[in-house]
Amino acid sequence: MTADRPLVVTAGEPAGIGPELCNALVGTPFQDQVVVIGDQRQLDVRLRVIDTPFPLDVEPGKPSPVNAETLLNGLQRAAEGCLRGEFGAMVTAPLAKSVIADSGIPFTGHTEYLAKITDAGHPVMLLVADDLRVALASTHLPLREVADYLSPTILKRTLRVLHADLRSRFAIEDPVIVVCGLNPHAGEDGHLGREEIDFITPTIDELREEGLKLVGPLPADTAFTPAAGHKDAVLAMYHDQGLPVLKYAGFGHSVNVTLGLPIIRTSVDHGTAFDIAGQGKADPGSLLAAVELAAAMVAN
Repeated sequence: MTADRPLVVTAGEPAGIGPELCNALVGTPFQDQVVVIGDQRQLDVRLRVIDTPFPLDVEPGKPSPVNAETLLNGLQRAAEGCLRGEFGAMVTAPLAKSVIADSGIPFTGHTEYLAKITDAGHPVMLLVADDLRVALASTHLPLREVADYLSPTILKRTLRVLHADLRSRFAIEDPVIVVCGLNPHAGEDGHLGREEIDFITPTIDELREEGLKLVGPLPADTAFTPAAGHKDAVLAMYHDQGLPVLKYAGFGHSVNVTLGLPIIRTSVDHGTAFDIAGQGKADPGSLLAAVELAAAMVAN
């Protein structure tokens, strides 16, 4: 990362805490290493800003779908800038999926949107808190749909991306990945579900033949313990199987990373916090951690 190839930070939902978090970069070692995309009227004049003024005046805590298109245009500007080498990596402040959806624009989240822009085949969500890394085999799905979504193909793609990016983005030469089972007790030999027997274990065995170092499938209630041999990452089968552990361990300084993209993207680990927007109460810890991790990944 250099002065002419900075990190780009998207300020996120303007009625949330994103602009405040960006302003907290002033006076930190990162101030001169970032460019912020957002509405200049909300941002500190000491920051370098690519101005994307919103058509509707913003009132903290009161989001409007009218501003959604401008918000997404800024996100696209950041991603395309990374693709052409203008920026070293992108860091995203939180936005509200429901507000964008209310505008009539189909949107399920940063991860899926950036995958489409960058033509990425299989993005993987990874949360990082210090040395704990938790990836997800499925992301924003209703729980009743998870078992139908998971398959040998999904697991292979996810584990291959996770393995490759642990090496290239995190400089871990030979990563060890602990894989959770889907069911309680990892299925209890088929008595609590057959997904482990039918495809999770066979998929793990197949990938071991390719040279991946995989442990499991293990029950999720033991996969994060030292006895499980956790070292470099844990793959959880669904969102709330893995992220409560991660957020308990590192809430306020954990980072969301999208793997499998041709660009580096990190994000905060929390939402827009409309209830405290504009009150000066927002904790910038996760954004600062996201910027720091993005810079480290650029260096790797």
